[in-house]
Amino acid sequence: MKSVVTYRATASCPTHARTEIPVRDVKVIIDEPIERGGTNMGPSPTETAMTALIACTNVIGHKNAHRLGVDLGEISIDAACQFDRRGVLMEEEIDVPFPAITLTVNCTTPASQEELENVGRETAKYCAIAKLFEAAGTDLTVNWVKLN
Repeated sequence: MKSVVTYRATASCPTHARTEIPVRDVKVIIDEPIERGGTNMGPSPTETAMTALIACTNVIGHKNAHRLGVDLGEISIDAACQFDRRGVLMEEEIDVPFPAITLTVNCTTPASQEELENVGRETAKYCAIAKLFEAAGTDLTVNWVKLN
């Protein structure tokens, strides 16, 4: 298996706000809400970035939990994302458009809090989207919480 691959995509852009991107056998639609001139057929580009972080945390978290023998049980992930809109509003260039993001990974699990925190440490090493945000200067905090 190759360790470095090249992803390719060709998007169609039927409006100024909507982008349709075929990926594998599904079509991803990224759009703006109606109040910003879109058709609200999908999340905005910035919302897509946040949801990609949540999804990557889920996937890589489960892979690490499996590798470590930890049963995560049922999980939900809450996100609080600070977004500096001055850049997308073209008011000024922003070096760090997402200054801070906090994820809370809530697990109804038989695992201990210590085991969850270990899964979290391992997930931080391998989540590609988290790495992108951190490299961009985002203060990313991910809390793994055992629920009773």
